[in-house]
Amino acid sequence: MDWLDQLTNWTGQLSSLLWGSPVTLLTLVGTGLYLTIRMGFIQLRGFRHSLALVSGRYSSHQDVGEVSHFQALATALSATVGTGNIAGVATAISLGGPGALFWMWVTAAVGMATKFTECTLSLRFREVDAHGRVSGGPMYSLLHGLKMPRLATAFAVFALIASFGIGNMVQANSVVDGLGYIFPSLANEGWFVGVIMAALVGLVILGGVRRIAAVAGALVPFMAIMYIAAALIVLGNHFTEVPAAFSTIIENAVNPWSVGGAAVGEAIRWGVARGLFSNEAGLGSSPMAHAAARTNEPVREGLVAMMEPFVDTLVICTMTGLVIVITGVYKHPASDLVGAALTAHAFSSELGDSGAWVVGFGLCLFAFSTIIAWSYYGDRSARFLFGDRAVAGYRILYTCMVVIGAGVPLRLVWNLADITNLLMAVPNIICLVMLASLVKGLKDDYFSRPHVPTIRGVDYGNMRQGK
Repeated sequence: MDWLDQLTNWTGQLSSLLWGSPVTLLTLVGTGLYLTIRMGFIQLRGFRHSLALVSGRYSSHQDVGEVSHFQALATALSATVGTGNIAGVATAISLGGPGALFWMWVTAAVGMATKFTECTLSLRFREVDAHGRVSGGPMYSLLHGLKMPRLATAFAVFALIASFGIGNMVQANSVVDGLGYIFPSLANEGWFVGVIMAALVGLVILGGVRRIAAVAGALVPFMAIMYIAAALIVLGNHFTEVPAAFSTIIENAVNPWSVGGAAVGEAIRWGVARGLFSNEAGLGSSPMAHAAARTNEPVREGLVAMMEPFVDTLVICTMTGLVIVITGVYKHPASDLVGAALTAHAFSSELGDSGAWVVGFGLCLFAFSTIIAWSYYGDRSARFLFGDRAVAGYRILYTCMVVIGAGVPLRLVWNLADITNLLMAVPNIICLVMLASLVKGLKDDYFSRPHVPTIRGVDYGNMRQGK
């Protein structure tokens, strides 16, 4: 099928052009930097209050919404904590050197302000039907906040397409890869694995956002703790080398006299690209999950959403990166040790076969959680475009696509997913920049009230709950 090969090559070139373009990366990071300044460094000054909100200290069942702050955060993290945390970090370091991890940290730091802004807007402009079911996200912010229905429709179309790609088929294929580490005999049984996985996915997503949030609330902490614990064991074995690893990362990121200007350039390119791909700050996906949060205060959910890049990139990706750098496996990787295989090799070099189990099992859980979370993003997009009648059909089709994704080569799907994922960002970035003043006003009003801590921080124990 020459036309299919040509389409795959063409989309691959377009994807590389878009994600490798300095304009793209500067736009996304630059927007985060602008919002960081515009919001008064909210990721630093509001961090303590974010932790208090996630703990449920200020929740009230009388507020509008379907899930708690923690469940909304867990659902969003289910989508962002995925193959990028295992394969993406390894790819960034293998192609951009250890310095790429530093630039992933930079994208996460400014991305926290981006998440705050886009998720505050998603609460401000969400819709709630007569049954208490919530719909929100950039398409509603564009529609109601900026009165731009065409851009709103464009975002929903791109998100719907992306849900079948990056949120479904590529993740299903990653589950097969993960199981292949643990049980090599299953590597060639993708269709069988796909059928079982589709059944599990269907049991979760057909129950709607409340069931998705409940599963994510249990799954995300378990898989994060398991993976971080294994990484800490490796780092504990090399405790004295950790400072040197940080020094290597920073020097490779910012010192062209030591490693060369080209090396620093590659570190920036791959670190920023993989960082944005991992935490999705600015792409507009997670605001759809946060819109369902049970709160009447948009700023509160924006503060909760800030924790996504922190957990996803500054914690989990850092663990992966440090293990790869400290074990030194990135220096002389074999030709087949790329992506998740490089991470598995790094863990296995210290933990033996159990290291491969950690990576393989972690890859399965991360990918499965991404599938169920992205199903919600897709069904909210389908509802926006076609109404409530389209949601059930979308969920059935989405479940069936899991089987296909598990059993077919996915280079073309990856390319299309990368392209549509980035195209989602265009209308979302426009929305963020044009409505930044509104979000700043909401933030200033929230922190000016007597029952809310000042932005400088006070005794949170004295705050009234449920207000």
